[in-house]
Amino acid sequence: MPGDIEFSVNPETVCFLIDKAHEFHAKEEVVLPDTPFSPSEDWALQVLADHQDDPVYAEFKATINDLEPDQQQALVALMWVGRGDFDIDEWIQALDAARASWNTRTADYLIATPLVADYLEEGLSQLGYSCEE
Repeated sequence: MPGDIEFSVNPETVCFLIDKAHEFHAKEEVVLPDTPFSPSEDWALQVLADHQDDPVYAEFKATINDLEPDQQQALVALMWVGRGDFDIDEWIQALDAARASWNTRTADYLIATPLVADYLEEGLSQLGYSCEE
């Protein structure tokens, strides 16, 4: 693992979330726009409203909601690192930014992000973890 980066989420949990995100986004009826309909975050909630009864979405959301806020923040920072918003050397800054923007809709924010599974997987890889058996 690079440097002395502390990652507060069990990598197996992240791999589970990656699998659920892949499964959810692979469904034909799930269409997430590349750009939001409006500048606010409400677009994600509007898109996800049609999927509230989806068991994969519910499992993804429940898993994230069961995490402590600092763990949810670490997931968001991990996604940002995997997406290239931050370098792995900027892990502390990514965590600080995730803390500053944290709210109770972390699960919706993550699942509404196109390619979130790929970003989480890339972030894990940069931390030295893999979902491969």
